[in-house]
Amino acid sequence: MSIRIITDSAADFSPAELERLRITCVPMQVVFGEDSYTDGQTLTPEIFWQRLTAGENPKTSQPSPDAFLSVFEEAKAAGDEVICITIAAVLSGTLQSAMIAREMADYASIHVIDSLKAAVAQKMLVLHACRLRDEGQLTAAQIAQALSDLRPRIRLFACLDTLEYLARGGRIPKAAASLGTMVRFKPLVTLSEDGHVELAGKGIGMHRATDAVIRLVEGCEIDCSFPVIPIYSHTPENCLAFVRKLNAAGIACEEDGIMPIGATISTHIGPGAFGLVFVEKA
Repeated sequence: MSIRIITDSAADFSPAELERLRITCVPMQVVFGEDSYTDGQTLTPEIFWQRLTAGENPKTSQPSPDAFLSVFEEAKAAGDEVICITIAAVLSGTLQSAMIAREMADYASIHVIDSLKAAVAQKMLVLHACRLRDEGQLTAAQIAQALSDLRPRIRLFACLDTLEYLARGGRIPKAAASLGTMVRFKPLVTLSEDGHVELAGKGIGMHRATDAVIRLVEGCEIDCSFPVIPIYSHTPENCLAFVRKLNAAGIACEEDGIMPIGATISTHIGPGAFGLVFVEKA
């Protein structure tokens, strides 16, 4: 009996990472107009950003219960245990699809976990699941409990470069976005305990906003036994400048360790965003 790690495409793993780490990904669908793409498969970063920055507004849809059922039944037939980690339930119906599939599979060894996160913060939880699986000391149920214990300690702080995409999605008024652009307003965001995106602060201009994100990070005690991951959307320039400032402030991270934010979240934040994902000490 082995343990299978399953997640959805909101965790932003590349195909190479999925293969190397032995993770099964159940992808979301991203629709531009009449064109439907499978996230991470037929939808490449190049296609996504070309269409998004050209002014198109994509819609995302969660995987169906049948999509999860097929991988659950495969594990059941092999007698394997399952750890399935999904995007936060408040952001998507993906968790509900996985829960329905678990009932349909009628197999006690399936553990479905709401990450309460998205993007690289969700990825952090999946990476820990892989680490515990590979150590070979815990059952799937024990790993599920360890993930529940780690989950509230995963922190994400980010700065958005533009308000345009929040306005496109109706999350802020267009007039507010226009005013914010005029005064070079940069919102700082984080994820709440239940997975909602919340305002954590603000900066006027990129220089001040970058310093403000670093102050937010410095307000936490980083557990260095876990990765410290800088993140960015579309182009890495803002993130690389951020990493240099982090290192100057004594927060060690590597420029070649930066990770992109995928389609699920980038749809709402647009290009130029940057931030940091890390684990806070207990």
